[in-house]
Amino acid sequence: MTGAFTLSRYIAKLFVVSITATLGICALLIFMIDFVELLRMSGKFGSVSGTTLVHIALLRLPAYIEFLIGFAVLVGSISTLVYLNRKSELAVMRAGGMSVWQFLTPGLLVGLGIGLFTMMVYNPLASSGRARSDKLFAKTFGTETNLLRAQGGGSWIRQDGADGESILGAAAASNRGLTLTGVMIIAYDHQGHFTERVDAGQAVLKNGYWQLKDAWVSRLGQVPEKYGSYLVSTYLTPERVHDALGNVFSISFWDLPNLIQAADKAKLSTEKLRIQYETLLARPLLCLAMVLLAATVSLRSFRSGGIQTMVTTGMIGGVVFFLFSEIARQIGIAGLAPAWVAAWLPVLLVLVISTTVLLHQEDG
Repeated sequence: MTGAFTLSRYIAKLFVVSITATLGICALLIFMIDFVELLRMSGKFGSVSGTTLVHIALLRLPAYIEFLIGFAVLVGSISTLVYLNRKSELAVMRAGGMSVWQFLTPGLLVGLGIGLFTMMVYNPLASSGRARSDKLFAKTFGTETNLLRAQGGGSWIRQDGADGESILGAAAASNRGLTLTGVMIIAYDHQGHFTERVDAGQAVLKNGYWQLKDAWVSRLGQVPEKYGSYLVSTYLTPERVHDALGNVFSISFWDLPNLIQAADKAKLSTEKLRIQYETLLARPLLCLAMVLLAATVSLRSFRSGGIQTMVTTGMIGGVVFFLFSEIARQIGIAGLAPAWVAAWLPVLLVLVISTTVLLHQEDG
């Protein structure tokens, strides 16, 4: 009994080390790419201190890594099983009477544990970091309104208010869309005639109006005027603004149910929120499925040859799966399929296919 526990702990340790190493390499590459992009933006839109750029990149890094959790589990699991296979340790385990399911159990438990941890603990931390990075990014780069809008297109929303309709554009949004940076508003009267254009560094949603800071107001036939504070009426609610301008990846797993409920009561679209919530719920099963997928391409004996081809096939299969998952996600966001179908179907398919292949390989 002690020997079996020691062996299971050894296998589990290998899985943890391999998956962690894969995530570390991915994190380093992502940080370097993101930091270079921030340096490019800093040089184009104004000098920013290196400390600030590093701070933004580090705050955004956990959210970027979260997208790669499933891929890291797949690559780490393949690396672990290939290592055990190359050292003939799997052959010794089989000779000792262990089935594939017995020596895979530690890896499956590690995958399941990683999925639960990232869903309940890591996601809230990454969401908080993403929200803080959005706010810092907006504060740092949002002053160059026109340049940022030309670069990224910004976000736009049509709104109505006591003074008439207007079109609101923002270079960046933070605080779930309630604080905007790099704002431009084109306002019309109740007859649909243009009245003014307002450019401001920042806008904050209040009860029934936007409060703009450092605003330039341009009207036909008049010289532009600058106001330290300027108000633009709106009937937008915080929920509607968040749905239009907010970033779903900056919302914690624990906050999503309440936000979905509030959006439902306000008769707003909740597809993005539901897809995100179902995707997080499916993550433990996704990590477990990635371990099984890795096993289908890593257990072939080195003596029989073709192990490189099998591993390459597994990597390609993983890429295809993630592409299929993204397509299903977009279908769900478009409302063409229920959120739970779009999030769970790809995971269930790879789980069933991997289990079937393993059963065929091991039991004929």
